[in-house]
Amino acid sequence: MMNLLRGVMGAPSAGPQPSGAETIQKLCDRVASSTLLDDRRDAVRALKSLSKKYRLEVGSQAMDHLINVLQTDRSDSEIIGYALDTLYNVISNDMEEQEENTQVQGDELSSQFAEIFIKQQDNITLLLSLLEEFDFHVRWPGVKLLTSLLKQQGSPVQQIILVSPMGVSRLMDLLADSREVIRNDGLLLLQQLTRSNAAIQKIVAFENAFERLLDIVTDEGNSDGGIVVEDCLLLLLNLLKNNNSNQNFFKEGSYIQRMKPWFEVGDDNSGWSAQKVTNLHLMLQLVRVLVSPMNPPGATSTCQKSMFQCGLLQQLCTILMATGVPADILTETINTVSEVIRGCQINQDYFSSVNAPSNPPRPAIVVLLMSMVNERQPFVLRCAVLYCFQCFLYKNQKGQGEIVSTLLPSTIDANSVSAGQLLCGGLFSTDSLSNWCAAVALAHALQENSTQKEQLLRVQLATSIGNPPVSLLQQCTNILSQGDKIDRRGSKVQTRVGLLMLLCTWLSNCPIAVAHFLHNPRNVPFLTGQISENLGEEEQLVQGLCALLLGISIYYNDNSLEDNTKEKLKQLIEKRIGKENFTEKLGFISKHELYSKAAQKPQPNFSSPDHMIFDHEFTKLVKELEAVIIKAIYKSSEEDKKEEEVKKTLEQHDNIMSHYKTVIREQDMQIEELKQEVASLKCQTEQFQTTVSQQLIQIQQHKDQYNVLKIQLGKDTQHHSSPSDSSQMNGFQSEELSRLREEIDDLKKQKEAFQGQLAEKDGLIESMKSAQLEVRNLKQSTEGSEAVGPGQPEELRREVETFRAQMQTQSMEINRLQTERQELLQKIETMTASSNSTPGEIDTAATARNAELETRLTAALQEIKVLKEEVQALSNEKISFKQQLDSSNSTVLILQNEKSKLEQEVVDSKKEQDDLLVLLADQDQKIYSLKSKLKELGEPVRYTNIYVEDEDDLESGDQGDDDDDEDDNELGE
Repeated sequence: MMNLLRGVMGAPSAGPQPSGAETIQKLCDRVASSTLLDDRRDAVRALKSLSKKYRLEVGSQAMDHLINVLQTDRSDSEIIGYALDTLYNVISNDMEEQEENTQVQGDELSSQFAEIFIKQQDNITLLLSLLEEFDFHVRWPGVKLLTSLLKQQGSPVQQIILVSPMGVSRLMDLLADSREVIRNDGLLLLQQLTRSNAAIQKIVAFENAFERLLDIVTDEGNSDGGIVVEDCLLLLLNLLKNNNSNQNFFKEGSYIQRMKPWFEVGDDNSGWSAQKVTNLHLMLQLVRVLVSPMNPPGATSTCQKSMFQCGLLQQLCTILMATGVPADILTETINTVSEVIRGCQINQDYFSSVNAPSNPPRPAIVVLLMSMVNERQPFVLRCAVLYCFQCFLYKNQKGQGEIVSTLLPSTIDANSVSAGQLLCGGLFSTDSLSNWCAAVALAHALQENSTQKEQLLRVQLATSIGNPPVSLLQQCTNILSQGDKIDRRGSKVQTRVGLLMLLCTWLSNCPIAVAHFLHNPRNVPFLTGQISENLGEEEQLVQGLCALLLGISIYYNDNSLEDNTKEKLKQLIEKRIGKENFTEKLGFISKHELYSKAAQKPQPNFSSPDHMIFDHEFTKLVKELEAVIIKAIYKSSEEDKKEEEVKKTLEQHDNIMSHYKTVIREQDMQIEELKQEVASLKCQTEQFQTTVSQQLIQIQQHKDQYNVLKIQLGKDTQHHSSPSDSSQMNGFQSEELSRLREEIDDLKKQKEAFQGQLAEKDGLIESMKSAQLEVRNLKQSTEGSEAVGPGQPEELRREVETFRAQMQTQSMEINRLQTERQELLQKIETMTASSNSTPGEIDTAATARNAELETRLTAALQEIKVLKEEVQALSNEKISFKQQLDSSNSTVLILQNEKSKLEQEVVDSKKEQDDLLVLLADQDQKIYSLKSKLKELGEPVRYTNIYVEDEDDLESGDQGDDDDDEDDNELGE
């Protein structure tokens, strides 16, 4: 006790002090052997206090004991927290005051301890399970320890977590922790976890990471937030960079729209904090990750369109044109806008319409080009503007035409500065970097656009007062030939390389430009002289580019100039340079150290102005033309002729194909038009048919009305003429014979009319017969239904009987009408025979009989109609009765099934009862035998709470049991 007090109070002890290793060894023994939890906790606490100073000793001696504590003492959060802190101090290397050598040694020590810890994969699984504890003193040191392990041994720990059940999901739960310290350290942990591991990145993304991270960024204030926003953005970059699956998930989840508020910048942009600059820089990088040229073209295009539709591109252009924006943010914004518009026509069109807030307003492209050709601007800003201009012209023939048109004489405006004027000014300035940037920018205006290459040949430049203007092509070759004579700032090679790249791009695949170039007699000797000379390493690149330009002049030569045909130029190379030497000089381009770097990415990313030599698109042109130029140089004249013939044949074939394609396209258009016409004509035909059918119905109705009126008119005429006829036939005067003959003719006509009416009546009778047949069929079906459904109601049967009686009455009426028809026919024949004697009487009788027949027919038709309606009603009732019968039959079947099941259950229960009765009988027999034995032994027998001591009572009791058994058997039966 006194030694302990001396240690606490600081008094010197009598004996020698133990070393740190000995103390740690004693503490480890105490942790391993103590049975009391308090003793082990104190020992672990002491190890924690020594772990920073004695990392090596604690790590080498106590690690196994600490891991054992994590496994056995999980119920005590305090000792678990001490153990995790101790392991963290051993594995991490966060000592700030270390020297450089000590720092390196500490890193090696941390890596070794981390490797020892993860040798047992169960240790990582144990650590993941401890992270589920909500206790702050357990969860926080656990997060820090796992983060340190990922820093030291990232890939192995990632693989262990990946195969651990719910390993990533447990770590994602840290983002939902209400304690900001754990949530923020959880972000750092997920950053280390998702680094360079696509599988874990996908799992984290599908654990709703995007939603959670964007919510945190919004809650923290977007770009105005603190270090937490930076950590969220770094994690988002890890998840999205070079991961096409996560990029598609981010785009399809409509998370691009949530990025727009990040770039809302106010009017006052002065005094940006360093954290805001960092946050906005990461946000711009995140946008660039989604639209990077290295991504699949389809995914990039979709993201570009989404950014335009949600207004993100407009917001970026607002920052681009704003004042007071820090230079590095402005540079990154220009690069971001470049990749958002690259190859997307909609975005490129919008960017061309953006104006800077100046007086008068100027296009944003002009303002950016002014920065590019201004040598006082930062180098990285000038590179960003060049990249933006290149992306604006990439696959944008419309934009290329707009830029070239500003150079043409007819469109030059003296009162305003145009893009073409700025490019020419930069091309011919004394700053070599401006020369290179302007030459590359102008080359992109001609990229894969033969029309603009020909248009640029029209550009004329006024070099000095009093001298005639020269073409732009000639001025470029003049500057190239002057070489070192012009005093320039910067690299002189850079200017010539830029001009040669412009000329190679201009002449490639444009025979007219090649003819203009060769038309100047000084150009070919200058190129051959440059190629044949033996210059230093700096000039070798210029020689290679001159060889490339001369090769393009041969390959795309259409032999329009007699002095500079393909064959003569090849002979010139063979005599002045040599084919092998020409090939060697041409190979200097692709062998240059800066060539491969420029070929990797479209963005001009140079560490210094001296390294700004090659353009990305130009490297693609060299790769395409180098082999074909060498092949063209070594070809003989006969091969050239054959090749020219083949080219002509191919051109003719292409012309024929294009002609046929045009014809087919026109025919397709005509077919589409004809299809549309046919469709419209079909619609019109259907309308006409509908109209015709309606008109036919109306005509038929009019005919029927006309016939009815005609019949009525005939009846009236007969009524009026019959008295006069009868009066005239009372006397037979000679002067009235002519009138009688006329009346006979009228009677004949009336006879014909009667015959027509009789034909109509025949039709009516036939229709009545068919109706009678239908009624009979219905009767038969009704009888059949009665046979099928004997349980129909009595009311339905009575209705059917009534219907049968009506049918018989109707049949009798029809027979009577037929007989009357026969009588009428006989009377007509009689009237025909006696028409000279009694025409009036016949007409009167026929008319009366006809009227009577019509009334009867009308009544019969009305009755038939009523009967049909009744038959329809009966058939409907029949259908309903059938449905009811079917439902009742199904119910009966269900009940029968249930009845059979119940009967089966009754039978089973009877069998069980019989078995039980048999068992009871056996049991009673055993009881009886036992009672008999007890009685023989003289023991009293208890039976239903009564001691039976004599044999008579026992027998009477047994008899009662037998009676009971018989009663039970009877009940069971």
